[in-house]
Amino acid sequence: MKYTALLRGINVGGNRKVEMKKLRNLFESLGFTNVSTYINSGNIIFESEHDAKTVLVKIQKSFEKTFDFEIPTLVKTEKEMKKIASAIPEEWQNDPTQKTDVAYLFPEADSKKIIEELPLKIEFLEIRYVKGALFWNIKRENVNKSRLAKLISHKLYKSMTIRNVNTARFLAGETE
Repeated sequence: MKYTALLRGINVGGNRKVEMKKLRNLFESLGFTNVSTYINSGNIIFESEHDAKTVLVKIQKSFEKTFDFEIPTLVKTEKEMKKIASAIPEEWQNDPTQKTDVAYLFPEADSKKIIEELPLKIEFLEIRYVKGALFWNIKRENVNKSRLAKLISHKLYKSMTIRNVNTARFLAGETE
């Protein structure tokens, strides 16, 4: 089974530093195969014969022992990653005029109702839910009006890990 592990909050602002080579070695030491990392923000693609729950437990226990801190981690199957990425409209991009992000949701926040709970002004962005994720597109000129920056101080922020649309598409195998 092919999986993607999404680690929340590593290598952000010089905190919780994790070398990708060390992370790759850790995953290989757990018996995972075809391990690769993508950019420096906690995206690991790998294969395992174990189910997702078993994989998650192995990663969490070993990560804390190796790096001396806990890190919230999501494990998604290749099928789940593809389903999320394919739900994003093709015209939603990251370019000089627009910004598109994907918030992968931890189980406690995985509900369509999350949109109503977030402190966003949804008239300034398009936001959609698909099982396992929220994704939004906003014109760059409306970023401040949308209150997107307020997301960081909201209680539900800890129940998601955000990637830009290019990363989401790469992790789903849609781009090289």
